[in-house]
Amino acid sequence: MAKEIKTIGVMTSGGDAPGMNAAIRAVVRAALSSGLQVKGIRRGYAGLLEEDIIDMHTMSVTDIVQRGGTILFTSRCDEMRTPEGQKRAAEVCRKHGIDGVVVIGGDGSFRGAQKLSENGINTVGIPGTIDLDIACTEYTIGFDTACNTAMEAIDKVRDTSASHERCSIIEVMGRTAGHIALWCGISNGSEYVMVPERYDNDEEEIIEKILSKRRKGKKHHIVVNAEGIGRSHELAKKIEERTGIETRATVIGHIQRGGNPSCRDRVYASAMGALAVDILIEGKTNRVVAFKEGKFCDYDIDEALNMTKDIDELLYSMTRRLSR
Repeated sequence: MAKEIKTIGVMTSGGDAPGMNAAIRAVVRAALSSGLQVKGIRRGYAGLLEEDIIDMHTMSVTDIVQRGGTILFTSRCDEMRTPEGQKRAAEVCRKHGIDGVVVIGGDGSFRGAQKLSENGINTVGIPGTIDLDIACTEYTIGFDTACNTAMEAIDKVRDTSASHERCSIIEVMGRTAGHIALWCGISNGSEYVMVPERYDNDEEEIIEKILSKRRKGKKHHIVVNAEGIGRSHELAKKIEERTGIETRATVIGHIQRGGNPSCRDRVYASAMGALAVDILIEGKTNRVVAFKEGKFCDYDIDEALNMTKDIDELLYSMTRRLSR
């Protein structure tokens, strides 16, 4: 028999991402409309272990859908990696009458949800990360906004790069994944895109591309570099030494995590939050919400964590063709 859910806890964990508040709002209001109680768990698993738990009502999530960050705050928690911490987290849930937990975050957050499920608490994960590095889904909360933020920043750097006839190495976020770099490379018309999934340390290819473009009359150059490769300042110095072209490195940094979420991030995050509640009401556990082939769906967390993800080969090959 499916476990009856009366009270849902919701938390955000790991890195923040624009659209997390939209997901929180959807979880709270979908649960309340189904006659359930909702508790907000602040500061992720660390807050759960410290019992930083609040009651949430309709007005708790008023006017947050447009806000970046997360009203429940977030953190990383080493204690949740231990069997003792995992057991105690489940005990805290039971103490506060929490039957099911919605965890909004990335792979690390899902591993925590997996352990809560093993300890008897029904769990559903929602993919919230700007990196788009969760293998089971084609969409993660915050990616669209982060790409738009980075794109606009690169446009601005291009203006000054063109004015000074420079080469600009622009580093975007994404940890070990190159999805943001790839999308920005296309949307900003860069000369070269460096992504960890394909980078072979051939800096000579980048230098030759820049020199070739200069011979054709191009006066400024944009190279988009992924955080997982890094060394942007080192590369800029090498390019300037080899080409004689003034070269600057710009690391865009954490502005990509913030800001008002895009329309897509608000809508998709809301849909995922409502679906997570429905999954818990059905009595399911150890699930993760996903967006695949144009539809919202869910996977077993164990299955999801065992999947691997590559960058879109069509998009990557297209960047090579369009930058000639």
